[in-house]
Amino acid sequence: MQRSAAGLLGIGRMRGSGQNNNGVGMSGYLGKLKISTVREGEGSMPMQFAVPGVTAEDLAQMRPWYWSKELSEDPEAAVFRIEVRSYVLQVDGRNVLIDTCCGNDKQRSVPWADNLQTEWLQNLAREGFLPEDIDLVVCTHLHADHVGWNTRLTNGQWVPTFPNARYVFSRKDYEFFRTQTHEAHNHEAYMDSVLPVVEAGMADIVESDHCVHHEIDEGVWLEDASGHSPGSVVVNARWGGSQAVFTGDVVHHPIQLVRPDIPFFADEKPAEACATRQRLLAQCADNGAILFPAHFPDPPSGRVHRAKRYFSYEFL
Repeated sequence: MQRSAAGLLGIGRMRGSGQNNNGVGMSGYLGKLKISTVREGEGSMPMQFAVPGVTAEDLAQMRPWYWSKELSEDPEAAVFRIEVRSYVLQVDGRNVLIDTCCGNDKQRSVPWADNLQTEWLQNLAREGFLPEDIDLVVCTHLHADHVGWNTRLTNGQWVPTFPNARYVFSRKDYEFFRTQTHEAHNHEAYMDSVLPVVEAGMADIVESDHCVHHEIDEGVWLEDASGHSPGSVVVNARWGGSQAVFTGDVVHHPIQLVRPDIPFFADEKPAEACATRQRLLAQCADNGAILFPAHFPDPPSGRVHRAKRYFSYEFL
């Protein structure tokens, strides 16, 4: 990792909110898949901190398909805004929760995630799910903003939030975060949001090509996306229709389709992360998959298209 998130300028404290800024969630069907979003909050940072080297020409390339008030064609003034969300995938009678955001009451060494009090559980309920309804929890990687609601504080103890679920963690990420200490907030997240699940006997620690449900190409399966973290995965799903790809942190912001070759500041292995980003975006452009990014603005889903240099995005 090139720079610590603890030194991130301008993000401040993550702002929690209701679904889609007004308490109303978003859900839709893709073939026989039903996909719902569960929003936790948002944050922002300077563009040149997040993806240093982005130019005015790069920003201008987004204008035909994405522009918002925080962007500017001056790279020094542009803001890199992110949403923090989970997805619930309903497939074959099962409820699969993908990523679990930051969580409440977590003591973190970075202000943006420290002792949050958000309405994530209420937003989950607005989409029609209680914690008891979740059958599987899949974490695309084990960074603090993707594992937090794995557990919640009950009588002074961190206990699994979803009592009837199996939790799926990539083996490469699990082995890395079990011992890494160079990022305090991610070590803290391992201790209070991953280890209690493992100790409860509810974790499945799997390889990066693991088939989560049914079979590859007609079910839910993982695909290696290492680089942002050593064991990052994307979650693929198909059930009677087009393929859905839950990208985790392969991409954080639309600018990374224009410049997938620039490392994101929090990529653990920058060169590998850039190669993974380009490979997966090209793959999605060629197979017509629908992307469901963790941090894009609402509504986040869309299709990747090839552009003159790299890629563009069609929000759906």
